[in-house]
Amino acid sequence: MMNEPMQTINEETAVEYLKFFYPTLRREITQLSVQKNFAGIIQSTVNYLKNLLRESKINIIGHHIKLMEGIYRNADAYVKDIIENLFVRSFESFKKHTKIQHWNAIFQYMPVNFQEIYLEQQKKDQIFFGKK
Repeated sequence: MMNEPMQTINEETAVEYLKFFYPTLRREITQLSVQKNFAGIIQSTVNYLKNLLRESKINIIGHHIKLMEGIYRNADAYVKDIIENLFVRSFESFKKHTKIQHWNAIFQYMPVNFQEIYLEQQKKDQIFFGKK
């Protein structure tokens, strides 16, 4: 029993986790889930973290990044794609809109697989778009 693999997290399960992790967004998450707008739900979590960034609540942001990585680690392909393409992709915006020491702290809070995804996104952006 102890070695049973964790059940794969699909969109519906991820929504339930996110309602729990983000109580202040519960109403918005519920409304978006009724509309089958999982991407909108992830975007609302990004917006919430950006507000925390404006308030310099770096530790709380780090905590939420780790919670999202917990979903990501056990997610199905669809949920992983949305998290990579919205949540992790948003880190570039965080970097642009905060002090370097805050960005460094956020990066350190990121689980290794999110760091790897982020760095790979940056590398591809540089190749495809000439961005630095």
